[in-house]
Parts: sequence; C-alpha cells; structure tokens
Amino acid sequence: MADVIFYAKPGCKGNARQIQVLRSAGHHVVVRDLLTEPWTAAALLTFFGSRPAAEWLNRSAVRVKNGEVIPESLSPTQAMTLLLADPALIRRPLIEVDGQRCAGWEPERLEAWIGLGSAMSPGKEGCAGGGAKRERTGSGSNACQLTAGDA
Repeated sequence: MADVIFYAKPGCKGNARQIQVLRSAGHHVVVRDLLTEPWTAAALLTFFGSRPAAEWLNRSAVRVKNGEVIPESLSPTQAMTLLLADPALIRRPLIEVDGQRCAGWEPERLEAWIGLGSAMSPGKEGCAGGGAKRERTGSGSNACQLTAGDA
C-alpha cells in the first residue's frame, strides 16, 4: 500500500476520519500539522494544480462561512496571501503520495489513485464537527487534481 503524507488540522474530526479510512485501507499515513507547516506559495501551488483560486480555500473555515472571505472574489495572488497568513483557510486535507499531490478529500479520485478499499465509508470533504457542511460535487476542475510535487 501507499505511504501517504497527510496534512491535517489538529483536532479536525473530518481529517481524523479520513486518516482512519486511509489506514483501514492499509496505507501508511504520516500526519503533518497543516497549521504549523512553514508553507510557501510555491509549495502550496503544487497541491492545487490548475484549480481556480476559489477552490484553494476551505469552505468550512470560519472566515469563509461567516462571509468575511468570499473565495470567488479573490485573485490567485489575493487567495495565496490569505492562505499564507491564515493556514486555517487552506482546503484540506493536502495529500502527497510518491511525489504526487492533491488538495481536498475526494473519495472517487483517491480510490482511483491509491485505493481506499471498502472497509469503511470514505465520508466526504468538510468538517465533521457540526455546523454547516458542504459536500464536494461535480467533476472536472472540481476533481482532486494530482500534481507532481517538488519534494
């Protein structure tokens, strides 16, 4: 099975469940703290691929849910500035396997990429800790796009 580097927000129940899904599928998961990682714009961009800047942001982040940050109104430069200043805004999880990277929990794409098995329901992207939940739907530019990392 795969060695997975999984950037998570500590205490996030959704990320904890996603890690459990990966481990139950037999993957070795190395969890890293998304909030304390010394991110650079270049490093973050390797996870986002060709996604529009609005898709770089975590739709469950407090600042997005309360309307303070409106992802669709941001240029790539504005979005990156916000992500570097406030990593809680980064869409998560960020996942790396064998130098390939992606952002977001998209079970269908992950199943095709590394396999999730069927021992557990893979769940969906978003915070499992209550409040408003958003499910990722669609395909194409919304799908987890694998990008070559610059390990």
